[in-house]
Amino acid sequence: MKFVDEATIRVEAGKGGDGCLSFRREKFIPKGGPDGGDGGDGGSVFLQVDEGLNTLVDFRHDRLFRAKNGQPGMGRDRIGKSAEDLYIKVPIGTLVYDDDTDELIGDMVQKDEKLRVAQGGFHGLGNARFKSSVNRTPRQTTKGTPGEERNLRLELQVLADVGLLGIPNAGKSSFIRAVSAATPKVADYPFTTMYPNLGVVRVETEKSFVIADIPGLIEGAADGAGLGIEFLKHLSRTNLLLHIVDACQDLEQVINDIKTIETELMHYDESLTAKERWLVLNKADVLEKELINELKSELYEQLGKNISLHVISAVTKEGCQELVYKIFDWIAEQEQASESGQRKN
Repeated sequence: MKFVDEATIRVEAGKGGDGCLSFRREKFIPKGGPDGGDGGDGGSVFLQVDEGLNTLVDFRHDRLFRAKNGQPGMGRDRIGKSAEDLYIKVPIGTLVYDDDTDELIGDMVQKDEKLRVAQGGFHGLGNARFKSSVNRTPRQTTKGTPGEERNLRLELQVLADVGLLGIPNAGKSSFIRAVSAATPKVADYPFTTMYPNLGVVRVETEKSFVIADIPGLIEGAADGAGLGIEFLKHLSRTNLLLHIVDACQDLEQVINDIKTIETELMHYDESLTAKERWLVLNKADVLEKELINELKSELYEQLGKNISLHVISAVTKEGCQELVYKIFDWIAEQEQASESGQRKN
C-alpha cells in the first residue's frame, strides 16, 4: 500500500435537537400544562487509534466527516434521542493539528486511544422546563446549539525503535531486508526508497524491535532537496539512529557523506543530533580486511574514539546478526533505565 503521511480533513459535529413547544391536550383536561420535551445532544466526532492501519491513504478520498444531529424534543414530555458519536480510525503515531490555527490538538501514540476533535451541540430545552408558580403556560423554548466544525491536518510519524540514515544507495534497504521480514525495493540507483519502510527485527521469541528505513538524504534535504524535509520528521520518534555508510569509497568521500548527514540533521532539528547514533560501514564483503581496518582507524582519528562504529555486509549478512543483538541490548538498557527513573520519581 502506498505510504501517505499527511492528510487534511474536515469534521463537523452534530447539532443539538431543539426543545419542543407543546401543551397537554386531553379529553376533560382543557387547560393542560406545558409538556414539551428537551431535544437530544448532537453527536461528537472522535479520532481513535487502530493498530491495523499504517497509512493515511484513505483520507485522500474521504475528507468530510459529519456526525448526526440530535432529535428534536416532542410533546408529552418525550425527550429527543441523542445522536451517536462518530469515530474515525487513524494509525498509531498520528499528530492532529487544527489546520486553521496550526495548533497541535493531540499526539496519538497509545493503543485504542481516543481524541475528541469536535464537540456535539447541546440539546435545546422544551417549554416544560420553564413552568413556574408565576408562569403556568410558558411558551419559551431554546434551540439546540450547533456542533463544532474543524479543519484538521493529520500527520503520521513512523513509530520505530531504530531509524536508518544515509545518503541514497548506501545500503539501508538491503540492511532492513537482511535483518527483518520487510521487503523494500532494492536497486543500484538513488532514491530507490520512496516511502518509509518498517521492519520488525525478531531477536528471539517475544524479543523484537522495529526498524524504519527512511529515504536517502542528500545535501539540502532539510530545505526540501531530493525527497526533502517530509521524511526527516519520522526520525524524531526513533530512539537510535543507524547511519549506514558505503565503505567502498575513498576516505574523503566517506567523511563527506557522514558530515552531510550530520549537517542536515542539525539544520532540520538540533535535537536529532543529540540522539544516540551509530556508524555502520556497509559493503564490507567488497573490501579486504586490511582496508576495512585502515578505514576504521582513520575514522576514529578524525571523528573521535567515542564514536560507535560497526562493520557489516547487508548482501552477505556478515556482521548483521551481531549488530542486531547489540541494538536489542542497547534498547533494553534504555528501557530499564527509563523504568528505574520513573520509580524514583
